[in-house]
Amino acid sequence: MTAARLLAAGVDSSTQSTKVELRELDSGRLAARAGAPHLHTCWDPPVSEQDPHTWWEALAACFAQFDKADRADVVALSVAGQQHGLVLVGEDGAALRPAKLWNDTTAAPQARDLVDRHTPERWARRCGSVPRASFTVAKLAWVLDQEPELRPRIDKIMLPHDWLVWRLSGAHVTDRGDASGTGWYDSVNNELAADLLELVVGEPGEWLTRLPRVLAPDQAAGLITGEAAAALGLTKGVLVGPGTGDNMGAALGLGLHPGDSVISLGTSGTAYSVSRAPTRDPSGAVAGFADAAGGFLPLVCTLNATRVTDTVARWLGVDAGGLAELALAGDGGPNAPVLVPYFDGERTPDLPDAAGFFAGLRNDATRADLALAAHDGVLCGLFEGLDALRAVGVETGGRLHLIGGGARSAAYRQRAAALYGEPITVPDDDETVALGAAVQAAAVATGCHPADVASQWPLGRGTLVEPPPGVDGRQVRARYAEHRQRAFSSGSDEPAEAVGECGHVQRPDDARPHGQSAGTRV
Repeated sequence: MTAARLLAAGVDSSTQSTKVELRELDSGRLAARAGAPHLHTCWDPPVSEQDPHTWWEALAACFAQFDKADRADVVALSVAGQQHGLVLVGEDGAALRPAKLWNDTTAAPQARDLVDRHTPERWARRCGSVPRASFTVAKLAWVLDQEPELRPRIDKIMLPHDWLVWRLSGAHVTDRGDASGTGWYDSVNNELAADLLELVVGEPGEWLTRLPRVLAPDQAAGLITGEAAAALGLTKGVLVGPGTGDNMGAALGLGLHPGDSVISLGTSGTAYSVSRAPTRDPSGAVAGFADAAGGFLPLVCTLNATRVTDTVARWLGVDAGGLAELALAGDGGPNAPVLVPYFDGERTPDLPDAAGFFAGLRNDATRADLALAAHDGVLCGLFEGLDALRAVGVETGGRLHLIGGGARSAAYRQRAAALYGEPITVPDDDETVALGAAVQAAAVATGCHPADVASQWPLGRGTLVEPPPGVDGRQVRARYAEHRQRAFSSGSDEPAEAVGECGHVQRPDDARPHGQSAGTRV
């Protein structure tokens, strides 16, 4: 008689969809995978909000795709969710308003006010990061400013992954990785920073009780509730892990070691590395996050990644694959166009009201040139993120991994290697966030530390992409930096002008296809 398998379920609850992987507890081998889209989203820049129930609906839809036998073998489950979002829950357990997502930039004035009142240096020293519009502390300040009637009704404050863990287990908890992106958690001393919360709410005493309890990396939130087990088709004995943020989940799923780095191409772009030591960057470029294994995850985030290439593909009348083919046919020479891709404003650098623009356009520019500029513009911003990590002392001399949906693109792969000038690794497991969540689930099921599980599973294997010959990535990056700095050197969020290679002044409107704005969103 064959012994029953024991499975760990890893959940990736991202901005656009939920993905779930079932992994064998001892080996990490993939047993099953499912996905479902997120509905009920309001995307009307600068507003980006979702009904939290869409995350639950997508989670249930994923588990409905699994065989009954596979669901019966699940012994633990963990969630890695989109960072920074704000979920407010009343005493009756209902969400008081749609969740504000990480890429909602309405809180830019509140973020600036918080920084002005406390100074960038003090923020970086206290919580490792300088808050931006994306940070939860700024979003809470916005709600209390703009919707004060909600203030007395707030019973619980959550991040997206916290809300799902609460729905699964009934426990109001979080982990230090995701908590480190709120703006009110000190991940060095592993404590809530009441003084930072006080800047938003006034007397923080009663508000501290509304925040989730921070669990250790290997500490379970509890058992799944009967209601949640029935909704997902699971048994009542399933353990629920503490969960974490999506970037922390991906780092765990890649089995990163200090010095290894990641460029992630999704709705947003991130560049990060695991580190044994915390970082404190008063410039705000590097967020000093914690990871999901007890260490740190210094990270740079850009708002504009694959949505940029999706938009340019639509302008050119092709899909993402067609745009990649065009890009690989592009010239990329010293006179090629440059795209500064701030279509949704930007987080790094902190330009929430900026617009994107093409520079160096000429009459002989081709569709292939524009496609190549779109890919390079996204990547150049992220390689500047790696530079920022090095500038604050983060070791990045190990392997560079390219992950996220964009990593499936041949153009993104080849151009990333070209701009980096060294081989890059594209992991075989492309759902690294769900995989990392499964690692955490296996840890709580076995009583092991997540890092020990990660060392036992075959993580981080992938395809090595070599730089193509004849491409000077340093020159491409230098031209991008020149145009970006020239356009925004005044400190304004709007480019004053983009200057072509022949000295012709091209204002942002000149570079926009008919009927489109430089800030168009999909």
